[in-house]
Amino acid sequence: MKFFFTIFSITLFYTTGFSQNNAFIISGKVTSSETKMPLQGASVFAENTTFGTATDAEGNFKLWLPAGGYDIVITFTGHTTESKRITSSEKNENLYFEIRQREKEMESVSIVSTNEVKDGWNKYGNFFEEQFIGKTANSSQCNILNKEVLKFFFSKKRNRLKITSSEPLQIENKALGYTIKYALDSFTHEYATQVSLYTGYPLFEEMIPASEAQKSAWDSARYYAYNGSILHFMRSLYRKELKEQGFEIQFVVKTNEKDNAITLKDFYGAMNYQRDDSTQTVEVRPNQKDVGIIYTKEDPADAFIKDNPGELPGFQFSILSFLPGESIIIEQNGYYFEQNDLTIHEYWTWEKVADLLPYDYTGF
Repeated sequence: MKFFFTIFSITLFYTTGFSQNNAFIISGKVTSSETKMPLQGASVFAENTTFGTATDAEGNFKLWLPAGGYDIVITFTGHTTESKRITSSEKNENLYFEIRQREKEMESVSIVSTNEVKDGWNKYGNFFEEQFIGKTANSSQCNILNKEVLKFFFSKKRNRLKITSSEPLQIENKALGYTIKYALDSFTHEYATQVSLYTGYPLFEEMIPASEAQKSAWDSARYYAYNGSILHFMRSLYRKELKEQGFEIQFVVKTNEKDNAITLKDFYGAMNYQRDDSTQTVEVRPNQKDVGIIYTKEDPADAFIKDNPGELPGFQFSILSFLPGESIIIEQNGYYFEQNDLTIHEYWTWEKVADLLPYDYTGF
């Protein structure tokens, strides 16, 4: 996920109810690759959280974060976006970011032809919202405020739709009470396989409730969105609370072109669970690459059943596909890496941006 965000004040810090005694500090400097000069007002934030700040006149920044792991993102108008993975178990002082001007990059690119669709939103806007925002109950209360920044490209040769954004998408989620600034790196849909992929950097900001009733409604909606989510699963796996939290694990293996589920008696043994107390992280390397995740405390949404005839009620079923023999490492806040080494299938792919929560969500 990636995001672009410019702030003109010296510092900005979003708080979501954590004590600075339970926080760690990152600090560093942002400069221009071309001029080597400091960049004032560059945005520095932890991806998929509500925590961000901006660089001062000398390009310096300082940011407080709750314990855990994050991707720190640096953005500045007209420049490329840079990111770096950090964790509270390491030293995170004197980080240095040097970012390039986007125009300089484009000079070396020879554009032979373009497949841009002139009336892109009218042709593909609804489809994009379904694939990006989602089709859940929450998606009906989400709105992209600056649709005009989206550009649509269709390749007949590849039978592929690609969507980019010249500026961060400004998304208002009235269901969960967040505004999201989401720098869409790219969105692609392969019509041959019916697979949509998108990457970007989101930054959340909590809306101010108009009343106690609205605050209560948002709290309930966030709690419901959290339950059964991949964030909920990763935190439960980290804490060895899968069964208590309503999760079960199976291995999914293909025999004679048919998927078969293998029931597991020892979830943590099958995942080769290893905790490192020195870094406060957990590493898992499953014995099979396809891991079925069953969440037993909620039925699938009615809209999901309607879109997926044949799906069984009574539980939500998702699949995590690992690279063969590879592991992931989970931080205490539910952040995991390398995220590109995991492919998500089934129910979790149905819940998209409209049901996304920041890593600093703690209302459970």
